[in-house]
Amino acid sequence: MKRIYIILFVLLFIVGSTSLMAQQVRVFPSNWWVGMKWNNVQILLYNKSENFVAANIKLKYPGVVVKKVTVLENPHYASIDVTIATNTKPGNVIIKYNNKEGINWPILQRRAGNGKQFAQGVTSNDLVYLLMPDRFSNGDTTNDKIAGLLDQSLNRDSMYLRHGGDLQGVINKLDYLKDLGVTTVWMTPILLNDMPSRTEHGYAITDHYTVDPRLGGNSAYLKLSAAIHAKGMKLIQDAVYNHVGIKHITVIDPPMKSWLHQWPQYTQTTYREQVLFDAYAAASETKKLSDGWFVPSMPDLNQSNPYVANFLIQHALWSVENFGIDGWRIDTYIYNDLAFMNTCNKALLADFPSITMFGETWVHGVVNQSYFCENNMNTKFKSNLQNTTDFQQLFYGIQAALNEKQGWTEGVSKLYNTTAQDILYKNPMGQVIFLDNHDLSRFFSVINEDVAKYKMALGWLLTFRGIPQLYYGNEILMKGFSNPDGLVRSDFLGGWKQDSINKFTTTGRTAQEDSVFQLIKTLANFRLTSSAIRTGKLMQYLPDDGLYTYFRYNQNEKIICMLNTSTTNKTIDISVKYPDMVKAQNSVKNIFTNEISSTKINIPAQTFYIGKLL
Repeated sequence: MKRIYIILFVLLFIVGSTSLMAQQVRVFPSNWWVGMKWNNVQILLYNKSENFVAANIKLKYPGVVVKKVTVLENPHYASIDVTIATNTKPGNVIIKYNNKEGINWPILQRRAGNGKQFAQGVTSNDLVYLLMPDRFSNGDTTNDKIAGLLDQSLNRDSMYLRHGGDLQGVINKLDYLKDLGVTTVWMTPILLNDMPSRTEHGYAITDHYTVDPRLGGNSAYLKLSAAIHAKGMKLIQDAVYNHVGIKHITVIDPPMKSWLHQWPQYTQTTYREQVLFDAYAAASETKKLSDGWFVPSMPDLNQSNPYVANFLIQHALWSVENFGIDGWRIDTYIYNDLAFMNTCNKALLADFPSITMFGETWVHGVVNQSYFCENNMNTKFKSNLQNTTDFQQLFYGIQAALNEKQGWTEGVSKLYNTTAQDILYKNPMGQVIFLDNHDLSRFFSVINEDVAKYKMALGWLLTFRGIPQLYYGNEILMKGFSNPDGLVRSDFLGGWKQDSINKFTTTGRTAQEDSVFQLIKTLANFRLTSSAIRTGKLMQYLPDDGLYTYFRYNQNEKIICMLNTSTTNKTIDISVKYPDMVKAQNSVKNIFTNEISSTKINIPAQTFYIGKLL
């Protein structure tokens, strides 16, 4: 994420809500619901042109009790602390201020299907597909540029300008994703980033309650959520708690001095998470890590301020209930106030008991990573975050396995050793494994565009423990490095009407690309039927001359997976080599070919083998 500048742009909040542009007062959250566990709501009012007077703020509605009205340090802001009784009826609450006409604040009936039709959680049963809406498919060209927004760029020849992809484009490709075997869609943030430049990624929010109109706005997001759930799929929202954009309304006109972490001069985070659990760390370095700004354009929110905490937690709850979110990916998790994160996570689980959350933990070391989620370590701070993005299995697992020759600690031995440290996690099966993402160089490029190695990596990804995550274009050999050209965020060809090649179709893919697509499709759809791969146990064997073997198994099924990372063919009698899992009387069905053979198996060099024991 590069330096970005932001300005406020006021839009409609939700379907049925009153336009706050006309009212000149912003209300956060824009509405609430009857029957929420979070029924003590802190309503934040903002009027950029007029000061509030506490005595002149009135709210009266059956079942809604006003606990306190506070004009904040900046009198452009006021808060109303209310309690919504369980027997309150849905309706339109009128908030009156300064003898002006009322502000509408709806209290709605909750969505049906909590935990079953939405807020279902994302688990090892799923296959997640991460995409950048601006780069995936342009389904509505009328929103490519929106008058009044700062960024009016539209140039697909530049990686750092907008390309026009949107939520309708994602809707149009849901059948493609479902056919591939994808169960869950995760998109980079969809909230408004009204910036003069670099607005395509979404991580510098300027309005928490407005979906970027260049993506289609709130209505398109509701439509996408409905379409995803209608197909039996799930939706993950990308949450950003740590920071906002430099011209977010609360930065341009702060509610109070302590809304942001302030320093005598600009102070950036150290990015060194070790200080949080290092017994010898200096307090000043811990403060820099947590309170320093991520980059100059993204001010750091002071989550120990109760008003900030309520603003963020209520937005999280609002998003899940309003849009029907199933899972929650949390950006830059390690830089947040971890006590705040525990409170926020707990609040989400109280109202949505089945929802799952995973945090971005771009760190180095299993100890480092496990510290930020539920773990088995005896530490002073205990995280309640369920899962993390498993950078360790990437950097010290599959990357090393395919780019290094096996040694005592090198090559595929790193994959084994990293996995052996799963004892630190409370739930290793909840860790999200991946080959690349929007911030990392494409895995195909990292392994020097070696298709054989790439297929091994995909075989591992779709059969190993944890929740597998594809990055858009993994299935068509998209390549590129994160620096200096940013090609990791290239367009998916075929997503724009003017594209001469359509990679969404078999005819648009090269033979090599289609072989990768079919491998993913075969394994992704097989894992949907395999309880051993989705939820079974893992047993791994010590690597031997570049051959790494693991089993996924339960009482009903045993699956053998072998990575031959060496340059020589291997012929293995698996009943002899792996007697814990295989007996001489077993036969094996090759999942790729459906061929049934004895337990003596040939694994060519640089290939992945998967078989079901019969």
